[in-house]
Amino acid sequence: MNKLIGYIKASIEEMKKVTWPTKKETYNYTILVIAISLGVALYLGLLDVIFSKGLEYLITNR
Repeated sequence: MNKLIGYIKASIEEMKKVTWPTKKETYNYTILVIAISLGVALYLGLLDVIFSKGLEYLITNR
């Protein structure tokens, strides 16, 4: 039981040392993650269309 209490106390002390992001930083990082996710989705979607059309071309023109 003493180990558990020591662990909890140490965890609380470590959490006090954490530098939490500000509201503005959190907002900016969220927008960045959304933008990158949309960019990757667009890129992968474009590749999917290109490969699908290429495969369709190879199948129908043989």
